[in-house]
Amino acid sequence: MPSSEKFRDCVVAQFNGELLEGGFRVTTRKMMGEYILYADGKIFGGIYDDRLLVKPVSAAKAMLPNAKLQLPYDGAKPMLRVTAEQIADKGLLARLLNAMLPELPAAKAGKKK
Repeated sequence: MPSSEKFRDCVVAQFNGELLEGGFRVTTRKMMGEYILYADGKIFGGIYDDRLLVKPVSAAKAMLPNAKLQLPYDGAKPMLRVTAEQIADKGLLARLLNAMLPELPAAKAGKKK
């Protein structure tokens, strides 16, 4: 089941409702009915079947110690599930993303055509 735009808009608004270090904003890219989440040009998670999942980097594991590992889709690497209560906490989302960003790889340069 593809994710809804309404859920995506809600999640993005929660992230962008708080000050993120560096002044950047969370953006999305639609991929096969789901949404990839970007911040500062880095992929940090996604919205899959109306679930917010983030990459399981050390900072995310430390901030979400009870988070369950879930597959975004068959054959994918497991990611950490962010609960509805955690999504509702704008401050938590901002702190989570600010802690995760230094651990994420730099954005890959696109192929030249």
